Amino acid sequence: MKRQKRILIARPDRIGDVVLSTGIPREIKKKWRNSFVAVLVRKYTADIFLNNPNVDEIIILDDVDDSAKSFFKKVSQIRNYKFTHSLSLLPTERLNYLLFFAGIPYRVGVSHKFYQFITWTKFVSRNKYIPLRHEADYCMDLARKIGVETTNYTPEIFLSKTESELVQSLRSKILAGKKYLVGVHITSGNSAPNMPLPEYRKLIDQLSIDPEIQVVVTDNNIPDEFINEHSHFINKSKSLRESMIGFASMDCLVSTSTGPMHIASALGIKTVSLFCPLTACSPKLWGPLGNESEIILPEEWYCKTKCPGDPKKCRFEGDGGINSEKIIERLKGFLKQT
Repeated sequence: MKRQKRILIARPDRIGDVVLSTGIPREIKKKWRNSFVAVLVRKYTADIFLNNPNVDEIIILDDVDDSAKSFFKKVSQIRNYKFTHSLSLLPTERLNYLLFFAGIPYRVGVSHKFYQFITWTKFVSRNKYIPLRHEADYCMDLARKIGVETTNYTPEIFLSKTESELVQSLRSKILAGKKYLVGVHITSGNSAPNMPLPEYRKLIDQLSIDPEIQVVVTDNNIPDEFINEHSHFINKSKSLRESMIGFASMDCLVSTSTGPMHIASALGIKTVSLFCPLTACSPKLWGPLGNESEIILPEEWYCKTKCPGDPKKCRFEGDGGINSEKIIERLKGFLKQT
């Protein structure tokens, strides 16, 4: 009888990165139906894997500090699961040693660092992103390294029956007789180029005039200067899991390239997304997957003449950039598509 494969997927990163790894448990279970699959994540992203039928255990990493005592306590915890494989989607030296001392025989990481070499860690290379593929596809390379054969890396988030009922209740309550519920996420966590706040205020004011559209702001933390009488703050001060119910209630989410965009796409919600064409920010690398989506880019000449060099400093301002009028034009046509 073959030994059961017990696989740990380590992704202690930000929300968007974790969402893009959610297809891996599914593909592992397709390959080895009786395998045991666990994820190692930060506490604030654990909600992404809740109710996932392909995940047998969620292990939290936050309780590991700089002390040797906490480190080896986590080593002991992981060792108890008797994992046969680990996949470190964005390895660090500390994580590498954690999995090594946990006694996992077959460990896979990205790139080939010295600390991986001395711990006999297998590796996959992104080959300097040539040819450019999606981040979720690069993540799936680690599963392919252990024998998973797939081209399906679509992310997915699962809601419970109770949560699905809450979605319908919330949607009906907020729509108040209107036809479309549109979410606008105004911040990016400094992870991508983004429009200035006054342009988002203008966007919401203009959308609110439309008799068919109800607008909600989806940010958890609302900038003080942004609050106005037209806005419904659907996710304000809510947990990540509660926010997912908010995202699932919408017809479409407008945002830059952020974790909320990936949450919406994994829930099958339409997205209209602002993107920069630079390789590190490209929709080919970070675009939404598994949903109907509309990508908005600045004009080609805009980036050649006005790019500040650092995409985090870009505000899409001026001729050829991205503004509320351009978003509304694309959004309204997109909403009416059947």
